[in-house]
Amino acid sequence: MTASLPLVRYPAPDAALARRGEQTISCATYLGEVAAVAARLPGRSRVINLCQDRYRFAVMLGAALVRQQVTLLPPNATPGMLAQLTTAYPDLYLCRDTAIEAGCIQAMDYPDDLTIAPESSVPSFPADQPAIVLFTSGSTGMPQPQPRSWGALATSAQAAGLRLLNDGLAGATIVATVPHQHSYGIESSVMLGLSHGLVLDCGRPLLPGDIVTRLQAAGRPSILVTTPVHLKALVADTGDLPPVDLVVSATAPLTQDLAALAESRFRASLVEIYGCSEAGQLATRLTAGQAEWNCLDGITLRQEDGHTYASGEPVGSPQPLSDVIELHSPGRFLLRDRFADLVNIAGKRNSIGYLTHQLLAVPGVKDGVFLLPQADSARLMAFAVAPDQDAAAITAELRLRIDPAFLPRPLILVDALPRNSLGKLPREALLALAKTRS
Repeated sequence: MTASLPLVRYPAPDAALARRGEQTISCATYLGEVAAVAARLPGRSRVINLCQDRYRFAVMLGAALVRQQVTLLPPNATPGMLAQLTTAYPDLYLCRDTAIEAGCIQAMDYPDDLTIAPESSVPSFPADQPAIVLFTSGSTGMPQPQPRSWGALATSAQAAGLRLLNDGLAGATIVATVPHQHSYGIESSVMLGLSHGLVLDCGRPLLPGDIVTRLQAAGRPSILVTTPVHLKALVADTGDLPPVDLVVSATAPLTQDLAALAESRFRASLVEIYGCSEAGQLATRLTAGQAEWNCLDGITLRQEDGHTYASGEPVGSPQPLSDVIELHSPGRFLLRDRFADLVNIAGKRNSIGYLTHQLLAVPGVKDGVFLLPQADSARLMAFAVAPDQDAAAITAELRLRIDPAFLPRPLILVDALPRNSLGKLPREALLALAKTRS
């Protein structure tokens, strides 16, 4: 018989579950709202949850589970993406709490007229119940669907909490700069809280000043869930940063120097999470002092024919990973490169990640990236944000750092790179940028 796992784990019905401005929302109120919204949902099998308020997103997630509806979490809500989802999933509707254009999809506005009776009974769902469909980020091509069961989501959140949390973080408020429609976002800003009795901050601050304001309002204990892009902007601010009790980072490689600086500025430990949409969160490291990654409890890695596979209850069925991994044991490894990043030019091999790292190390370069426009291309190109530099000077510095075969032809200076809300650079966006400069 399939085990059932609870929607939430809070110490008492009146425990704080979310905070919106000055309003504190209890676990009992959340459960009552889940039941009330579930009763209003259309009789369809799948829902795109586009609620921007983190609490309302969590309510819709629970309500969909109650109605045995699968939640789709696309990487964006563009008309083209929604049209693709309509074709792939005909029995579909979306829920929104802001003015998002639904196109031809049936839309449900998050109800503002709910009559809520606080509820103390916590619903449970079978571990094998389909819960969500995530999509790869699109940084290496078209997004691909990645289904996750409720059991995989819930056990992954439990494993992450055992690694990240201690007694001093009981009841901590999670302030997150990442969207909850992404794998990292739903796991670390929603599921971590629901599974360990933490408080969800309903907003999603992006600018350094807004992040500082939300952290100050959250008080202590608090957890900042963020990305290297946001951390870089925060530590570059010369103002005082409020102390927090834990910083969590993911979505892109974090340098040891930035991790150490963030720990110093926030007076807290920084834990980096390694994971992917295909398998969820897999491992952590204290980046300021560690290069090696340690798998979460219940997750093991194995290698076969040059590929690495993750398995364990939090992962579900074994999943191949898209990264080049140096495996030291089933639970310990070094992360090298992404397979999609590897390039071969003039018989020489390198990786986009390494080349981009060298570009970012050039004095005056604020942001940058290498790009191989086509798989069979014999030339790389690169974009750089460097207000006080010219392309010739940057190229001359690169010549000292990398083999001439990998020098970008051309190197294009831009005002900004087309990063998405996670700080990633989708390949399609870079190719579109390249077309405008060709």
